[in-house]
Amino acid sequence: MPEIELNCQNLACPQPVLECKKLIESSAPAAFSILLDNEAAKENVTRFVSGKGYSVAVEAVSGGWRLVASGGNAKACDCEVMTPAQMESLQQEQKVCVFIASDVIGTGNDELGGKLMKNFLATLPELGKELWRIVLVNGGVKLAVKDSPVIAELQKLEAAGATILVCGTCLDFFGILDAKAVGQTTNMLDVVTSMQLATKVIRP
Repeated sequence: MPEIELNCQNLACPQPVLECKKLIESSAPAAFSILLDNEAAKENVTRFVSGKGYSVAVEAVSGGWRLVASGGNAKACDCEVMTPAQMESLQQEQKVCVFIASDVIGTGNDELGGKLMKNFLATLPELGKELWRIVLVNGGVKLAVKDSPVIAELQKLEAAGATILVCGTCLDFFGILDAKAVGQTTNMLDVVTSMQLATKVIRP
């Protein structure tokens, strides 16, 4: 068992991820463990820590899970020096983030709002390669479940290369975490970072 253990039970999103981020940035341990008590945090921390080059093993413990992260130095030298031309190309690349906070568009009639949302998502491919990320929060997460009327549209967008981030706290609040059928469970740190990195944010 790693000597370093973070007890992130009873911490609200995105605190468990932020605690892992702080530990990795301050000391970059070769291995550490994290105690968690909810499914959304487990998915968020697993994805974040894996993205930092660690392999993650999950153990069931009383009241939740222990995630054991190891091999932290495995990707430490996995880097590439970019040429000035590549850097300029990256800077010019357009990244459109679509921020959706409801399962309908507008107010007045939810049936109409649902139809408008379906049409909106079906039209997003017109953005082409500029469509970078779709963020679903609050009622917007209901669009990502398996019986959603727009699940096919979202799956097509994801297959075409758009990243879909679905708020884990929101899924948990509505009791639909297990019903998610598209996208990655995310946290508020990812949401804020996405809006910061985007060249344009669209909110229907």
